[in-house]
Amino acid sequence: MDTELPSDTRVLDAADALFYAHGVQAVGVDRIRDASGVSLKRLYQCFPSKGAIVEAYLRRRDEISRAALEEHIAKYGSPREQLLGMFEWLHDWFRQPGFRGCAFNNAFGELGAGSAAVAEVVRTHKAALRARILSLTEACGACDPEALTAQIVVLFDGAITVATVAGTPEAALQAKEAAAVLLDASG
Repeated sequence: MDTELPSDTRVLDAADALFYAHGVQAVGVDRIRDASGVSLKRLYQCFPSKGAIVEAYLRRRDEISRAALEEHIAKYGSPREQLLGMFEWLHDWFRQPGFRGCAFNNAFGELGAGSAAVAEVVRTHKAALRARILSLTEACGACDPEALTAQIVVLFDGAITVATVAGTPEAALQAKEAAAVLLDASG
């Protein structure tokens, strides 16, 4: 662990790696402390509870993943290409070593009903993704962009679930093909 980084960054880096690999409930604060090299006292000065660490971890993941998606789709010209490029981004992500599904779905599955803060962060992330897809379906000139967006969101999240459970990155390309059919039918 790079001790030159601020303590809160080191804690979040450790928490990110541990939570994503093992799940939120399986990782205790002591494990985060050990992995981050931050004393327990300093860790609690940065984050008053494990719940605060989880919330900060998800908020940071949200910022990072949305920025990465935007950077990826910026390579494409038209709104249609950008929308379909989102599935190429998924395909790249699914092929990364250590892929373990959507951190937001995973955290919600573990804590959502019992943690209003986690549920809010997850819903905010999903709403931002939906809004981005809506902006693209509108730019594509879809007759009913709301309905098309709902369908594409299902394809996007469904591809993540299939890739996680089946262990195949091809789910992203299959979802891309389905999205293309929906786009063609929407005009």
